[in-house]
Amino acid sequence: MEDVKVDKTVDARGSFCPGPLMELIKAVKAQPVGAVIEVLSSDKGSANDIPVWAKKVGHELIYSDQVGDHWKIAIRKTK
Repeated sequence: MEDVKVDKTVDARGSFCPGPLMELIKAVKAQPVGAVIEVLSSDKGSANDIPVWAKKVGHELIYSDQVGDHWKIAIRKTK
């Protein structure tokens, strides 16, 4: 996992797809360009859905790692 400063963490553990992605989108809209937003998700689907969404809309995927019983996924808002 890359050592980056996280500006906003969204704890979506216990939420199921597409909940974590929807919470991430809401957080991204509220953050400035360049901000790093991290999502904590217990839904395995988030590890696939969030990177695909980030690539589709042009944000940078920083990391997507399983940590114990959940995933930590971070993106940088690029626009």
